Amino acid sequence: MALLLSSSFHQLVVVVAASLMALFLISCNAQQLTPTFYSPTCPSVTNIIRQVLVNASATDPRIGASLIRLHFHDCFVNGCDASVLLDNSATILSEKQALPNNNSLRGFEVIDLMKSRVEASCPGVVSCADILTIASEESVALAGGPSWAVPLGRLDSLTANRSLANSALPPPFFTVPQLKAAFAAVGLNTTVDLVALSGAHTFGRAQCGGFVDRLYNDPTLNATYLNTLRQLCPRNGNASVLANLDRATPNAFDSRYFSNLQTREGLLQSDQELFSTAGEDTVAIVNRFSANQTAFFQSFVASMIRMGNIAPPPGSRGEIRRNCRVVNAASTLITTTATDGSAESGLGYETTPLASSI
Repeated sequence: MALLLSSSFHQLVVVVAASLMALFLISCNAQQLTPTFYSPTCPSVTNIIRQVLVNASATDPRIGASLIRLHFHDCFVNGCDASVLLDNSATILSEKQALPNNNSLRGFEVIDLMKSRVEASCPGVVSCADILTIASEESVALAGGPSWAVPLGRLDSLTANRSLANSALPPPFFTVPQLKAAFAAVGLNTTVDLVALSGAHTFGRAQCGGFVDRLYNDPTLNATYLNTLRQLCPRNGNASVLANLDRATPNAFDSRYFSNLQTREGLLQSDQELFSTAGEDTVAIVNRFSANQTAFFQSFVASMIRMGNIAPPPGSRGEIRRNCRVVNAASTLITTTATDGSAESGLGYETTPLASSI
């Protein structure tokens, strides 16, 4: 009898737990990213991140552009889930060693410091993915660009995808059709999103290795600019030497990037192609943004939000990492859900213990 009662009680507990879980998942499936996500749990998160960025920028003026690039390279590989921040482990092949990222991405230590300061104030609350997203917005604003309310509520991935990073991230020599295919593959539009997000190259630096080949075979470059670049980046020279992406205002977020393209002074081939490819609809957008910085800023904000909304694949599990470089040893898993596969899909939570995987 006691055994029967025990068995019946166990079945009742299982049924109740399953029902509660179903209700929990349903309630969370409707959740959307929102700028107020941390208002009740970590209201100072943006101020903390901003202060770390201000301090870092004082000695490293290119850090803001580097953080935006980190965010871009994160979102283009299985959504904005901080997978790009994970180090190698016994079970994880880090995206940091993917060809587009290796010896190129930077700013990881600044993200580590942001996470450390946020954890000290709000332990176990703010995801690394959200920290990187906030840092990108703050980087733009600090450089004189627009500011916006950042939708928040992302989760951190439990794994990385180096092979996808190798194939999904557009290299600096892509043509416009290739760029459009890369943007379409992650759900971004191939007109305004492509041109506006490329406009992030209005500040920051690029290594000679990323563009030196075009200095000796690309007729689209302005002749005077070409001579300057050849002196900086000779054949068989130091591939890690840096060149300003915008030679006029290298540390400011403005519309000069588009003016540079009009005078054939785009540093990267993929940038110049947006203007120099005859018949492409990107040309008119470049002209519009060059003539109207406000239009560029407005489109950039909208496109950054769209990119930030790229969700991990449906069914992916996530967490709030304590250290952005490694998954937690044991945590509460959170499963992303999507009813339509769109970038704006909601997030659902699954309370399932995770054994150590790193």
